[in-house]
Amino acid sequence: MNFLRNTIAVIVGLGIAGLIVTLGIRVFPQWVTFDAFAPFEHWERFLQSMQHDDAFFGFLLFISGLGTTIGGVATAIIVKYAKVAYAILIGFIMLFFAMLDIIIFPYHPTFYKISIFLTFFPFSWIGGKIVEIIYERKNKKRISEKVNQS
Repeated sequence: MNFLRNTIAVIVGLGIAGLIVTLGIRVFPQWVTFDAFAPFEHWERFLQSMQHDDAFFGFLLFISGLGTTIGGVATAIIVKYAKVAYAILIGFIMLFFAMLDIIIFPYHPTFYKISIFLTFFPFSWIGGKIVEIIYERKNKKRISEKVNQS
């Protein structure tokens, strides 16, 4: 049962991270060069049009970090054990997708190629730590209430 729960947690975390990145790209109307909701359907043409816009790639790093953090939080909430490890797994999978993107499409600036390694793991770790700290505080509060009642 834990395997199924953990698998669902990872899928939910990746879905949330992907949704946040997709919505983040659509935030600025001047960046929208496509008609469909998902920018990934026309990703190559979209990246080619953004090739010299460093602000876009900086924002893409930020929104990817935010999406990875929130996806890591969602995953850590759902899993029962090893919350931080599963949150970091979200960061690893997102890093894998970002590396595939860089390998397949040659339109990314150098700072973006380097910065993805510094973005995904720390932000997903932060997401897992947020949940872990909240759960530890709840546990301590519950234990102290039990002790005080006795």
